[in-house]
Amino acid sequence: MKSIATILAILFTSALFAQKDTGKVYLFCYFKGSSKDGLHLAYSLDGYKYRALNSDSSLLQPAVANDKLMRDPCIIRGADNLFHMVWTVSWKDKGIGYASSKDLVHWSEQRFIPVMAHEDSTRNTWAPEINYDAKKKEYIIYWASTIAHQFGAVDSIEGGYNHRIYYVTTKDFKQFSKARLLYDKGFNVIDASIVQAGKDKFIMFLKDETLKPVAQKNIRMATSHQLAGQYSVPSAPITGNYWAEGPTAVKIGDEWVVFFDKYRNHEYGAVASTDLKNWKDISNRISLPKGIRHGTVFTITSAEFKQFFPNN
Repeated sequence: MKSIATILAILFTSALFAQKDTGKVYLFCYFKGSSKDGLHLAYSLDGYKYRALNSDSSLLQPAVANDKLMRDPCIIRGADNLFHMVWTVSWKDKGIGYASSKDLVHWSEQRFIPVMAHEDSTRNTWAPEINYDAKKKEYIIYWASTIAHQFGAVDSIEGGYNHRIYYVTTKDFKQFSKARLLYDKGFNVIDASIVQAGKDKFIMFLKDETLKPVAQKNIRMATSHQLAGQYSVPSAPITGNYWAEGPTAVKIGDEWVVFFDKYRNHEYGAVASTDLKNWKDISNRISLPKGIRHGTVFTITSAEFKQFFPNN
């Protein structure tokens, strides 16, 4: 006799397969625990409630850098119709991990990209994300790093970390520009995630990592007219009275939804807005696999889902 959980899973997947091929499936890539087991994926029909793929086992084992971690994965579909992924390989390295895939199951050889190797005093390279700039026909990869003694330690966390957001550009993932500063507004910032919200409107969701003199640890927004342009000072917090990190945003219908890790509470939360100004907590409307950590949301078609993951 099938369990209730099994019956619900069958009904969920049957509903998915009943969709037209033009339907959209939301995927959430993430890590669990120490991240040493690698990449996890979950899927959703409505963008709010997600079920783990592959029985919540890893789909790709980390293989680069000394620590061989796969934290904070970010996946996008490129202009070449490949899926490109970047991730954090170590707590203290000067580079990031990169791999590509045609189907999210079979991946290219993993590569270490030493984006901050030119700065000897770089302490870390955390939470890289990737976007495609259609105007310039190039990719931008951005992340948080602390360069020792670069910005002082007024708002630092333990160990003297004081992060800013840096970026490189590439057209082919073989040659990269020199790393440049993307976001510095005088405070400790990590976990930047950018979405396009109009023809010339880009929104950067970010974590204010300030601990002193008053702890922030919240998610804010900054805006720009260019993907790698000058972003504004941050908005007021869009998250509540808890510590939040790892924002990832997606538009579902007419609603923008930002998922984030309430890492001290060991749970995920979400806020939503229809105008990118007024936000409401919708944590009670979302469902994610147990133990999920920092990741990103992206979409594929239902036809691709059935092709890539026929047994789910």
